[in-house]
Amino acid sequence: MQRSIERVLTTHTGSLPRPSGLPPRGADAEQLRGAVAAVVRSQVEAGIDVVNDGEASKPSYATYVTERLDGFGGTGRPLSPKDAEDFPEWAQKMFGDPALAEVLRNPACVGPIGYRDTAAVEADIANLKAATAGATVAERFLSAASPGVIALFLENQHYASEEEYLVALGEAMKTEYDAICRAGLVLQLDCPDLAMGWNVAVLGGTKEQFLREVARRVEVINHATRDIPPEQMRLHLCWGNYEGPHHRDVPLREILGEVLRARPAAISFEGANPRHEHEWTVFEDVQLPEGKIVIPGVIDSTTNYIEHPELVAQRIVRYAELVGKERVVAGTDCGFATFAAFVPIDPKIVWAKLTALAEGATLASQQLFA
Repeated sequence: MQRSIERVLTTHTGSLPRPSGLPPRGADAEQLRGAVAAVVRSQVEAGIDVVNDGEASKPSYATYVTERLDGFGGTGRPLSPKDAEDFPEWAQKMFGDPALAEVLRNPACVGPIGYRDTAAVEADIANLKAATAGATVAERFLSAASPGVIALFLENQHYASEEEYLVALGEAMKTEYDAICRAGLVLQLDCPDLAMGWNVAVLGGTKEQFLREVARRVEVINHATRDIPPEQMRLHLCWGNYEGPHHRDVPLREILGEVLRARPAAISFEGANPRHEHEWTVFEDVQLPEGKIVIPGVIDSTTNYIEHPELVAQRIVRYAELVGKERVVAGTDCGFATFAAFVPIDPKIVWAKLTALAEGATLASQQLFA
């Protein structure tokens, strides 16, 4: 992970709108190569420094693993945010669409977990490297699902305990994590469960039990990434990438201590939406450990509003003044196409928002690096 040495670097969380004509799943090799090239080109044109493949090969950021791991089948439990209990009319409007319900229907773990082969991840690596050859980018990353988020979406119906399931997932996904890092790319571990797990799933009945679940998932991450240098990894957490009340979200302050125990050197989190923007003040009291940097979201990934660059700059400067300008990389709250078949933000607006991110980082740099 590069730091913002001479100016504020920019990145995003991972998923981006797919180019027109690319199917949500089942694209052939030539289609994927072309899609990744187009997505990288759009990131560069928007002014993004740390780029990826837009997750073009994945139908969703978590459940794509069913195409790479053995052991899944049948139907698992649906996820339901606690917001829905208090606002059922909103929930029906938000999640009642049959097309979305189909997207959110997931299989379960019904047998031993094992990594099938590395063909898909090797193709992702090759496509990103080809797309960035000769491009002016500061760094390249590929995202991969964490054991915890896989367990969140894909219910365990095989292993004797959740802990045994998590360990099996960690050992299997290590194959993918290691492959990405051997290729010289930055690995982003997608870990929404570390925050979202409180709001959308039963991970412990009390806050104390939930924090123990977070700690257990961090331990599994640390074991699965034991052979990867921390500075070659970043970790993303979020509270669920949907436009909703979010009034039952666990506060960042309550989970941050455990999250900072994770080995990845960079922590990406929501910092722009109305429920979590205020949490920049947490870093007034929490000292960032040596070697860690933050990637706060300064662009909201759930609204079609295009943030003003001056607002983006203000958000960046807040963090820089607390943790140090070199330890801040400007990012987005979450992905813009976490489910390939469901993109709530107009694709053209996505690119305009990322352009605003880059423009805001330039303004912040003028203030911080003058």
